Amino acid sequence: MDCEGYVHTIQFFFQGEPLLNSQLPEMIRLAHEAHIYTTTSTNAQALTPLLAEQLIQSGLDRIIVSIDGLSEESYSTYRQGGSLQKALRGLVYLREAKDRLGGHTHIELQCLRLKSNEHEWAMFERSYHQMGADSLTLKTAQFYDYQHGNPLMPTDARFCRYARQQDGTYRPKNRPPKTGKTLFHKPCYRLSTGCVITTTGEVLPCCFDKSAQHSWGSIREHSLREIWQSHKAQQFRHEVRLSRATFSICTNCTENE
Repeated sequence: MDCEGYVHTIQFFFQGEPLLNSQLPEMIRLAHEAHIYTTTSTNAQALTPLLAEQLIQSGLDRIIVSIDGLSEESYSTYRQGGSLQKALRGLVYLREAKDRLGGHTHIELQCLRLKSNEHEWAMFERSYHQMGADSLTLKTAQFYDYQHGNPLMPTDARFCRYARQQDGTYRPKNRPPKTGKTLFHKPCYRLSTGCVITTTGEVLPCCFDKSAQHSWGSIREHSLREIWQSHKAQQFRHEVRLSRATFSICTNCTENE
């Protein structure tokens, strides 16, 4: 592998559902054999007993199963078109495969904190282990249309990434109130510890560049090491150090908190 020897973690997910890639177990196996820590994230809709077994056997270190509600009503509010029962069955398939094969894969259940499921948070905390998970993460939700509020924002402001201002609009908690200053001075560790590679081979600065606006280059043309050390990548890091306000992808980032 091109990245063997200097990459310690590969997250096999970005935008979209990674389990739709039939080559995923083999990709994980190759990374595992190169002594690289591997993790993936799924909505579990495509999980079958066979695929669960393949993932466990591949040497996968960690899998996140996203289930954002414990009733079909609360689940479908965010996971439109998905099935809660499929997700729960997928979680069971993973647990059964892990126990049967003696696998080491850590199974993490993840739930976004939303208004639609806030009455179920305590139930998640009580029952995640019985559902088949090893751990539970209750995560704040990112919204793009947050300025005038969002109906999925939780009631308790402590569990929302956005703060309501005096004029009724909302801002990310990591941004200062409207004082005329929008500079972010806290260093960004993401730019010096990792990057994102899209399915087309483009190397992006981080997972907040969801529309691939700031590609540093393609691994189809250069090695990852060359792109990582390139002038374009170094210049991007320099500009972010001067002011995160330069880039729109930084305005909704949790790393400023």
